[in-house]
Amino acid sequence: MSRLLRIKPLSMLSEEASEEGEHSLKRSLGALNLITLGIGAVIGAGIFTLTGQAAALRAGPAVALSFVLAGFTCAFAGLCYAEFASIIPIAGSAYTYGYATLGELVAWIIGWDLCLEYAFGAATVASGWAGYFNSLLQQFHIYLPPQITATTGTPLVFYHDQWIQLMSLPPGVSDVGLPHVTGVVNLIAFLIVLVITTILVIGIKESANFNSAVVIIKVAIVGVFLLVGGWFLFKHPEIAKTNWTPFVPPADGHGNFGWGGIPTAAASIFFAYIGFDAVSTAAQEAKNPKRDMPIGILGSLVVCTILYILVSLVLTGLVSYKTLNVSAPVALAIDATGVGWGSLLVKVGAVFGLATVMLVMLLGQTRVFYSMSKDGLLPKWASAVHPKFRTPWITTIVFGAFAAVMPAFFNIDVLSELVNIGTLLAFTIVCAGVWILRVRHPNMERPFKTPLVPLVPILGILSAAYLMTRLMLFTWAVMIIWLVIGLVIYFTYSLKHSRVQKLAAAAEGD
Repeated sequence: MSRLLRIKPLSMLSEEASEEGEHSLKRSLGALNLITLGIGAVIGAGIFTLTGQAAALRAGPAVALSFVLAGFTCAFAGLCYAEFASIIPIAGSAYTYGYATLGELVAWIIGWDLCLEYAFGAATVASGWAGYFNSLLQQFHIYLPPQITATTGTPLVFYHDQWIQLMSLPPGVSDVGLPHVTGVVNLIAFLIVLVITTILVIGIKESANFNSAVVIIKVAIVGVFLLVGGWFLFKHPEIAKTNWTPFVPPADGHGNFGWGGIPTAAASIFFAYIGFDAVSTAAQEAKNPKRDMPIGILGSLVVCTILYILVSLVLTGLVSYKTLNVSAPVALAIDATGVGWGSLLVKVGAVFGLATVMLVMLLGQTRVFYSMSKDGLLPKWASAVHPKFRTPWITTIVFGAFAAVMPAFFNIDVLSELVNIGTLLAFTIVCAGVWILRVRHPNMERPFKTPLVPLVPILGILSAAYLMTRLMLFTWAVMIIWLVIGLVIYFTYSLKHSRVQKLAAAAEGD
């Protein structure tokens, strides 16, 4: 058992952090790049896609309170991530932090979990991107065959000159007499993931610059949505009153709506916060990680939480929460204002914005796989760095292909549920790791220190664990199956090839 809990020495981590040359990752990201990297991932799926789903299925207008709850949980974890990122500035995020504090087996579990989290995360966002892109094309009267714009079996109807999902028809509107088709494959989602994968292969600096430019556009457009939607509600308070009443809908007896629906929704939207922890996966590509990583993690978290709360209030004020379980809910809401250019602008922002979310998701996943391969836990091809582009190109292509196939055939609600449990498990391990490292190495240099230890880590662990209990049994089942597959790989391959195990065996032999 002691073999399975061997930790990765901090001296080895420091050595890896100082590696240079054509076979190492290129340090080219500053504090602004890291903040926009976080915002690029966070502002997108949550605002443009999952907010509507959580309101429609879980909490109603009270989804704003769910973002407050999720934000507090993220704040505890974010402080712990910031301390770890300043101490251990290499790729790998929660996987690396777990390896340094809780042992190899725990590190493997969280690393394997993160692979599922980020890959399904990119797939979820691709599904939302496809919905907004198709809506934007149709606004210009460009119609793709509807069968290639939705997943297998999704019913579509032609309403107000647009093909939309049957479930997004306004309340009281019948589909009788409307043209119907059924989705076959979401080809749009498949193709956008391949484009993002290509950008990531070309280089981290190019990816970060693309992301930074788009983030500026995206945040500005979110601001436009808040102004247009907020002004409309100010002039038509009766609409807001109708849609916000009741603010906390009565419970449905299945854990949704009512006051119990608020934490249930918080668990379901936790995927929306995945971006700030993805910042830590780029630590080995930061110019000054000890200073810039805490700024990037905490800065992006604060900005995004405020925007989420505001957008969720305006969104549920403009239209009934019952109509928001669609892939493009913000487009649906802005259409209700009658401001044509506002609708167009929001859809453009969503198209650009969700693209950056996919970029950061796939960036995070490949860097975790890279770190696991460097440690000997996965085959060497997973850490192969392209001599010209200086990126882990094989891993990027393999997981890009996997992430492209998933949204082509699976709906967004299924995909997003599979991501949240991985995010929460990662947060739990990071919070525990900070506490353990404080006990084992109290005098270690910490450029950034989590305040109120152990209170903050304990609150982070408890809040994340509580939200995990609010997830569906199906999510737990998939997670357990995925982890069983991972453990088989660990005991048949990783344990035999682990660098840490080999070093320990050599030391014992001496």
